Amino acid sequence: MGENALEVRGLTKRYKDFTLDNVSFSVPQGSIVGLIGENGAGKSTTIKAILGLVSRDGGSVLTWGSPEIEPGIRDEIGVVFDGSNYPETLTPRQLGRVFAQTYHAWDQEIYRELLEKFQLPAHKKLKEFSKGMKMKYAISVAFSHHSRLLVLDEATSGLDPVMRDEILDMFLDFIQEEDHSILVSSHITSDLEKVADYIVFIHQGKVVFSEAKDELMENYGIVKCSPAQLAEMDQEDMVAFRKQEYECQVLVKDRWAVEKRYPGILVAPASIDEIMLMYVKGERR
Repeated sequence: MGENALEVRGLTKRYKDFTLDNVSFSVPQGSIVGLIGENGAGKSTTIKAILGLVSRDGGSVLTWGSPEIEPGIRDEIGVVFDGSNYPETLTPRQLGRVFAQTYHAWDQEIYRELLEKFQLPAHKKLKEFSKGMKMKYAISVAFSHHSRLLVLDEATSGLDPVMRDEILDMFLDFIQEEDHSILVSSHITSDLEKVADYIVFIHQGKVVFSEAKDELMENYGIVKCSPAQLAEMDQEDMVAFRKQEYECQVLVKDRWAVEKRYPGILVAPASIDEIMLMYVKGERR
């Protein structure tokens, strides 16, 4: 894939009751990397530490090979957080004038087009916007200063399915430029199944895996079997399992090998949601 737009090495941040522990992954140019994990897993802390919004206790972050996010580099990073991060008493028209002075590459024409596309009134104060409108506004700003890297925290949160699909199409169009890249955290894993090239899974502050999405969805599987069949399975074949009264579910990393080894059981492809759920809530022998 060539150069990485973003490289996170051993990122560590300690709080009183939580530690982001030695997190490492990369965002290759021309790709979308999805960051997943349950609430409190460390996704937002990771993003804030990458952007320098919280201090790091260890590790490094390289942006296009540079260890510091200098003003010129910062201009090329579009950021969207889950929640409004702009002065709520101002209107998009007023904020557009502010951004024109903030970003060297601010494009007022793209900004105006996106406000129209998302039906966002330029004269209305942001505090009068709904959550979905605020999210669309933040996306409009991120796309209006010729970013090369988008860092998005729950960017499709609060949007209806039609608008989410439109935003995902914008993401896919964005990375058609080979030097464009996206890091996006999301609880809506079905969105990531549509657009992500790689998935990074964080659980309790640690990276569980960082894998190509296609390989993840091709190889992982869910076994549905009886308690007796579960008892016969080798521990090495199982990532985690959940027992119910009459049926057990088992997460496996190589469903093709498991199918051959245990011809009497059913192995179905695993969704990203199922993989995350089994890692978080499943039992281990």
